[in-house]
Amino acid sequence: MPGEKWRLGGLANVLMFHPARSRLRLMSLLNCRLSRKRIVCPIVLFVFLLGIGVREYLASTVLARPQDWESSIRKFEDGDRVNPPKPGGIVFAGASSIRLWDTLLEEMKPLDVINRGFGGSQYSDLNAYAKRIVTVYHPRAVVAYEGDNDLAAGSPKTPEMVANDAREFVRIVHSELPETWIYVMSIKPSYLRWNEWPKMKAANKLIQDFVKTQERVQYLDVASPMFYGQDKPPRDLFVADGLHPTAKCYALWTSIIKPELLHRFGPRNNVSRDAVAPLWFEFGVENAMPSVR
Repeated sequence: MPGEKWRLGGLANVLMFHPARSRLRLMSLLNCRLSRKRIVCPIVLFVFLLGIGVREYLASTVLARPQDWESSIRKFEDGDRVNPPKPGGIVFAGASSIRLWDTLLEEMKPLDVINRGFGGSQYSDLNAYAKRIVTVYHPRAVVAYEGDNDLAAGSPKTPEMVANDAREFVRIVHSELPETWIYVMSIKPSYLRWNEWPKMKAANKLIQDFVKTQERVQYLDVASPMFYGQDKPPRDLFVADGLHPTAKCYALWTSIIKPELLHRFGPRNNVSRDAVAPLWFEFGVENAMPSVR
């Protein structure tokens, strides 16, 4: 029958083209998925890279913004109004290792020094307040100690970021006072932050390399002598917290820093570099004296 033949023919056509149609449908699905991947993959990559960029931005700006040390800075300024420091002195500025150096003024005599250490500050903090606690005194020299807190456990900063902040400090001071000498102290090792010491050493190397390229800037290596040739510094260089220096550590620092300052700024007829050099032999680090640039 014609109708029956038509139905059979239609069925044959369906049976004949079903595999082809299935293949077409599968190819279409695969093409769709590939198209989605072509769209999704770049989006995922973009989001990933954006996330890295945001993290670096936060680390270098938001998370690294100076803390609010305004109250500490105002105390310095209030004290200066009551008892103005002599112009042309030597400013020691930086973190708590400077702030807690109670014997600094006595140990640095006959040099006129000003202690402007504040809290657990970082290089970014020192840079933010440099004009109020450093350049305002028009010092002949400034001795800076930072970087310790910058690279403490949990900090987002890298050695490169710390070195960049040290460069910025030099720029700030020399943009106003190009004749002022800047002494950059190395970051010290400590028991509390021993796990961070490799990063601190890396930052020290970057800072030291930078200093070599600068005029009127000198690197003071207070870290290496603290080891006394051993794998770790002696425990008696630190107070109970394993971080801050003891009187013995400060005496060692004095024997490193004071000769360099006396060489350029001291009354040479009264006090020579040799007057403080024996301290090195007392501490058993005869060969650790840093060279003078």
